[in-house]
Amino acid sequence: MSGSAADLSYRLAQHAEAVCRAYLCHGRREGNWWTVGDVFNTPGRSLYVRLHGERAGHWTDSATGEYGDLLDLIALNRGLDGLRDTLAEARSFLSLSRPVFAVLPVPSCSSEAARRLFRAGRSILGTPAEAYLRARGLLGPLDWSCLRFHPSVWYRGHASASRQSWPALLAAVTDERGVMTGIQRTYLDRLRAEKAPLDDPRRSLGNLLGNGVRFGVATEVLAAWEGIETVLALKSVLPDLPMVAALSANHLAALTLAPPLVRLYVARDNDSAGYRAVERLRERGQTVGIAVHPLVPWAEDFNADLLRFGPVALRGRLADQLVSADAVRFLPHQQSA
Repeated sequence: MSGSAADLSYRLAQHAEAVCRAYLCHGRREGNWWTVGDVFNTPGRSLYVRLHGERAGHWTDSATGEYGDLLDLIALNRGLDGLRDTLAEARSFLSLSRPVFAVLPVPSCSSEAARRLFRAGRSILGTPAEAYLRARGLLGPLDWSCLRFHPSVWYRGHASASRQSWPALLAAVTDERGVMTGIQRTYLDRLRAEKAPLDDPRRSLGNLLGNGVRFGVATEVLAAWEGIETVLALKSVLPDLPMVAALSANHLAALTLAPPLVRLYVARDNDSAGYRAVERLRERGQTVGIAVHPLVPWAEDFNADLLRFGPVALRGRLADQLVSADAVRFLPHQQSA
């Protein structure tokens, strides 16, 4: 079949140098190889693409250990979610029409598609994702393994809209065992440290129900919130308390509660949805012996509190709402307050 993945990979390999010049323009040819920093077209020499011979089109990144063919490279370079989009991009490059028989893709809503996209990301340090989070007043470390940055992720507003490419903050959603089940994409403005000017700048992919974006490993005590920015605001003043972002009020209410957890803090937003989520968690906690304690902000959420009142005031606000043993454990400077 002219449009199959194997056939397209072969056709791309026949034009390997042209593919490299199109997708990896910051690299250069060195003999029978094209060298560049990585699949995202960063200047450097750690990624090698073979240009001719039996292995033409195959590449290896000596810095990360990643490898693949030109279809893999295009998918990573463009941040494509599934096989269907990757094949469409390859056909477009080769100027081929869409085949009569559809190729079965990885489902666009699957956990595997989420994992592929997350693997394509890189550390957020020194990227627009870090700039966006720092602009929210977040003070603590941001080099969390659950956060990555991708410079070009596809976005479609609605069924009839054309796709657009935007930089994005990627957040890995995991279950209580640490298995990745999904991802949240926060699309970022190309010029300013803020979310992209889109109708819906946050999109989720995969299985989120009961799961979340985890910051630290929980044992008997865990804190849960809706948004990543709220969690990181609280991490600025409670750096040692394990936390999880459930990503919405409905998902917060459905968060998995299981041993060895004995106490759950829920930092709700100051709205009716946040209140209902806390009450639902309190009811569920009672059935499994887990105490649920709400943490209530002054403003609409704790990120707003951090920006408005600063870390010292926020730390004092939280000290009054934590169980005394947890205040001593997680707010050591409050013992003499």
